[in-house]
Amino acid sequence: MIAMKSLIEKIERRMKFPLPGQEAHLRMAHITRRHYVGAPPDARQAAVLLALFPKQGEWHIVLIERNANDRDQHGGQIGFPGGKAEPFDDTMLATALREATEEVGILKSQVNVLGGLTELYIPVSNFQVHPFLGYLDEQPSYQLQAEEVNAVLEAPLSHFQSASTRRVTDIKINSQLTLKNVPYFELQGRVLWGATAMMLSELLEILQGD
Repeated sequence: MIAMKSLIEKIERRMKFPLPGQEAHLRMAHITRRHYVGAPPDARQAAVLLALFPKQGEWHIVLIERNANDRDQHGGQIGFPGGKAEPFDDTMLATALREATEEVGILKSQVNVLGGLTELYIPVSNFQVHPFLGYLDEQPSYQLQAEEVNAVLEAPLSHFQSASTRRVTDIKINSQLTLKNVPYFELQGRVLWGATAMMLSELLEILQGD
């Protein structure tokens, strides 16, 4: 448990310094993402929660598999709990915590917030996403939002720290477009790519620092 607590302390120290940001994002981004760095003025705002929790002597992270939905450009993909900001959300952190409660049942009172990571613009849906990092003292008890979430995927951070999980593939976006040589993390036979992989890349770089 001491070793596990030391990782949280390490994150707290590292987050007092400038974040890896775009450089870390681009390591897990398709080459075309270099053309979409900043968000336009009309970008919609959203927030996600990167929630860590202890399990079997390791820190794990909560990911979700979204339900397939033709109306949602991110349907069927793996992501972090989160969603768009609502007028009644006081802050983007409030959005992330509310969405985590709605989508997977993680309560605000359970989350020890470590801080915000680097914002990331998603061109296909015109969302600027605000990621927040936090940890829970124990494994969550999930309650899934059936219309949004197909499954929760728990993964140890060590899984993503292994070079063997970083791979490249072609991803079909639609009948007219296939992206070639897209970096992704392999997770339980699934492809974790795009904005989620980019945000995860920044977290992993934070963990590598002193």
